[in-house]
Amino acid sequence: MSVHSEDNRKVTTRRLFEMKQRGEKISMLTAYDFTMANIVDEAGIDVILVGDSASNVICGNTTTLPITLDQMIFLAKSSIRGIKRALAVVDMPFGSYQGNSHEAIASAIRIMKETHADGIKMEGGEEIIDSVKRIIGAGIPIMGHLGLMPQSINKYGSYTVRAQEEEEAEKLIRDAHLLEDAGCFALVLEKIPAKLGTQIATELSIPVIGIGAGGGVDGQVLVIHDMLGLTQGFSPRFLRRYANLREQMNQAIQHYIADVKSSDFPNEKEQY
Repeated sequence: MSVHSEDNRKVTTRRLFEMKQRGEKISMLTAYDFTMANIVDEAGIDVILVGDSASNVICGNTTTLPITLDQMIFLAKSSIRGIKRALAVVDMPFGSYQGNSHEAIASAIRIMKETHADGIKMEGGEEIIDSVKRIIGAGIPIMGHLGLMPQSINKYGSYTVRAQEEEEAEKLIRDAHLLEDAGCFALVLEKIPAKLGTQIATELSIPVIGIGAGGGVDGQVLVIHDMLGLTQGFSPRFLRRYANLREQMNQAIQHYIADVKSSDFPNEKEQY
């Protein structure tokens, strides 16, 4: 079944803006290697995020904090080689931009030059706005990220829904406008009330992509390992599993083991 557009032109930041204008929802998934990115791109996804969630699903860390800039660049280079159509965005990892704007722009330039990405993603609003302006001023597209920000998990202390209280919700709205005014081409909202997500998507002219931000935003993003059922033990309300590849892979591997043990593999036709 093919549900994506037959338009095979490269997705750009401008095309995302046009999609929002005409009410077309934006699809976005993560990928962290050549093969997965190539499969996701071939399926017709609009945006591929080489996310710092690789720290969890690739490196086995409990948070996104440990992954380094060098590791993100390696994963992004590998993934982007497999992307032809989708817009390729790379997460700026924790520690690569929070210190000062000079460090931030140096990190952003490294990512763009070494990975051939189409843009980067940064978590935060007012606290990082100087870095955002400096990076955009250098011609590097930025996708913002507000709401639950995994790089700040030690400050939050939990992964609960953010901006439920009026004060935090008002700050989130202000930050969203600050990022748009600074020139960000899109915004991710993570784990916030659906009503607030709809309000922000309505107020902003740039695309707003949600993960646990309701259906009133301009698009959706999920971690590929979660939506394909490769990960287990993680079942937030916003996650819909579209397959159970972990079970299918386990069965295939067990079948292979049995064939090897019984000398069924390789058979006569599988030898030289």
